[in-house]
Amino acid sequence: MTGGSRNGGGRGLEARGLTKRYASVAVVRAVDVVVRPGEVIGYLGPNGSGKTTTVRMVTGLTEPSEGTVLHDGRSIFGDLVAFRRRLGYVPEEAHLYPFLSGREYLELVGRLRELPVALLERKINSLLELFGILGAADQPLSGYSKGMKQKVLISAALLHDPDLLILDEPESGLDVTAVLVLRSLITELARRGKAILYSSHIMESIERVCCRVMVLHRGEVVADDSSSRLRTLMARDSLEAVFAQLVVQDNPDRTASDIADVAALRA
Repeated sequence: MTGGSRNGGGRGLEARGLTKRYASVAVVRAVDVVVRPGEVIGYLGPNGSGKTTTVRMVTGLTEPSEGTVLHDGRSIFGDLVAFRRRLGYVPEEAHLYPFLSGREYLELVGRLRELPVALLERKINSLLELFGILGAADQPLSGYSKGMKQKVLISAALLHDPDLLILDEPESGLDVTAVLVLRSLITELARRGKAILYSSHIMESIERVCCRVMVLHRGEVVADDSSSRLRTLMARDSLEAVFAQLVVQDNPDRTASDIADVAALRA
């Protein structure tokens, strides 16, 4: 999924040799991530693989123990404020102010982004309507469903028209229709030249929208190629089968059968 940049063309995101240690234990080891304008890069990995730690490093939320993160050739840690002006980020967990309404939260984000008031209001109304939550715009976020909160987070990430989007489990809580819209949106944003890192455990989404797939296992990249080439190289007919061969050590069918047996136990 590639496209030419309408933003003047840039070098995108480059992370080299990323390593993160906690108490001398490396949870991410020597990971390279490159996302060019017009690309959607999928980042796959089981729970505990180091996906979210990597995302936190490339967004500047966590400093790496080793390695560098560059955006358009410059270290993001040299000027995090400038970097975040060009970054749209959807985190895995929605940390929203529950006492604010959806509209108020987006107004807060827009003011922090220094968007002109008239433009901000127009964008907020349009995004809320297009995501199907305009009717709840003035209700407190505490009453929103998980999917509604996710739509607010995605809207917040798009408000300032960023060059780089980093999405960590962006489909969380979304219904089928919203997932289809999100996938089409990602494809369209890439066509318009956005650089997009898509971190997820949903292999169908990765396969449908990403031009390249990285698979992380125990903090290390174990595969990095197009999904079609990975399927060919691993002689598998789906990305799910490739993923299972790379990172799943137990037999899922056997484990499922054992769980069902335990559930069926009688006194």
